[in-house]
Amino acid sequence: MIHQTSSLAVSVFLAFVAVTLGLSFFLASRARSAHGYFAAGGQIHWFINGVAFAGDYLSAASFLGICGMIAFYGYDGFLYSIGYLAGWVVALFVIAEPLRRLGRYTFADALDAKFHSRGIKLAAAASTLVVSIFYLIPQMVGAGVLIQPLLQLPHWVGVVIVGAVVILIVMTAGMASTTYVQFLKGGLLVLFSTILTVLILQRGFVAVTDPSAMRSQTIERTADGQTRIDGVPKGTGEGEGRLRSVGHIRRLPNGVERTGPVGPIEFFRVLRESEVVLWKAETRKGADGAAVTTYVANPVEGAAVLRPGQAPMFQGLRGDAIAPKIDFLSLMLALFCGTASLPHILIRYYTVKDEAAARKSTVVGIASIGFFYMLTLYMGLGAMTSGAIDVTDSNMAAPLLARTYGELLFAVISAIAFTTVLGTVSGLIVAASGAVVHDLLTSFLRWDLTDHEKVRLGKWTAAGVGAVAMALGILFQKMNVSFLVGWAFSIAASANLPALVMRLFWKGTTRQGITAAILVGMCGSLVWILLSGESFAKIYGLPAEQAWVPFSQPGIVTIPLGFAVLVIVSLATRPR
Repeated sequence: MIHQTSSLAVSVFLAFVAVTLGLSFFLASRARSAHGYFAAGGQIHWFINGVAFAGDYLSAASFLGICGMIAFYGYDGFLYSIGYLAGWVVALFVIAEPLRRLGRYTFADALDAKFHSRGIKLAAAASTLVVSIFYLIPQMVGAGVLIQPLLQLPHWVGVVIVGAVVILIVMTAGMASTTYVQFLKGGLLVLFSTILTVLILQRGFVAVTDPSAMRSQTIERTADGQTRIDGVPKGTGEGEGRLRSVGHIRRLPNGVERTGPVGPIEFFRVLRESEVVLWKAETRKGADGAAVTTYVANPVEGAAVLRPGQAPMFQGLRGDAIAPKIDFLSLMLALFCGTASLPHILIRYYTVKDEAAARKSTVVGIASIGFFYMLTLYMGLGAMTSGAIDVTDSNMAAPLLARTYGELLFAVISAIAFTTVLGTVSGLIVAASGAVVHDLLTSFLRWDLTDHEKVRLGKWTAAGVGAVAMALGILFQKMNVSFLVGWAFSIAASANLPALVMRLFWKGTTRQGITAAILVGMCGSLVWILLSGESFAKIYGLPAEQAWVPFSQPGIVTIPLGFAVLVIVSLATRPR
């Protein structure tokens, strides 16, 4: 059985939540002023901030989504890791020090340091809210995914639990508690991912020749809301109506049955020369019109798993069509440019005391994040061959892999993954509340607020943003979290990067140019996403062929558009 409640897992999970909340209450004294609430008073040590960078950035998409995509499709999932990590080069060499020098609370401060423009504040605040909400969706989806096997509760209950805990964290101590929660979970995530990778290498590979391991699984959701698995109502009797865990190697090199421990390089050599069983979904309509999905075993050569083209969104890379290749380039461009444009990453530069500390924090963050992404390749491929995959949910690959090594490791990995969601969501909500209170209310609407009133309004804003995130996390339940994050990166890169880079490095930039670039980049990427094939198929329930745009990822169009709009408008509005 794939999903069953473990008292040990529940205990460890509750212990992590208790420690997290206790840390928030302990640090509450640092949230008395607006600077303390939104930027932790600028007194975070650069090393702690660097690991917190990793904790903030290594979200549910990194841990659950990427491991799941690698487990289901192979190397394709790792392409997201490459894009995520490459973006830190822009953050280190372009953004870190100038941003810290110009701002105080939000990245809108850096954009508006010279102009004092209400338009810039409004546009930057709107962009921060949109990007934060889009990035919140996959985190909440991942939260619901984790709660299901841990507590045997519906997805929506898990989303609500996470939302409530995060709102409590943010309303208690703001950025101070968020930073230390991210530091804690970033360090634990890298540590236990390393332990899991070592266990994968120690176990090696085992060939499974039992014909029953290739048996397909059929899941039918009837018109009355009942779920049938292989024709049996879900959960009927012991072992009946339950999903089987899958994922194995069918043939090893030289016909051996077991390899024993393998080294880090030998791991890939053995896998390349083996035959791996992947699983693909075939969906049709049943007699009553309800969806019937059959998961069929698909044996492939190991060499195919280690090159691009297995995942549905990347299969077009091997064909002659141009649109899939442009879609892939657009995704990579968005991931590369999006890191230095994410509001919850940018505000972390204001939690350290000076530009040198900002640079050191970025270096520590890059080292931690890069090492973790190397581990995701081993964890994803280890899950692919572990016999523990849930074919209906790619996001659970890493926790279910950990379960094959015992309930304790499963409990710890699940609890760390949950804390990963808490840390990232709390950072996003702090960024969103800062944009509302500091940029919209104080700077744009020019409300005369005391420090106490700013903190109080920031806490209520956090509660509101958290409620919106819960609703969207329930709505987007079935989508892979890494794919959803790709959209968030596209919006961030399109709206924020052109304005930020040109403000820092082109003296001809005007306030009208910055405002126009943010609004055009944000609205253009949003419209493109809503008109894409993925939205038509997975949100509207319409055929993807009816989409109005030729590919789903907008970055390759909307990022250059943002730069072009900024230059044209700045030239047209420059002072005589």
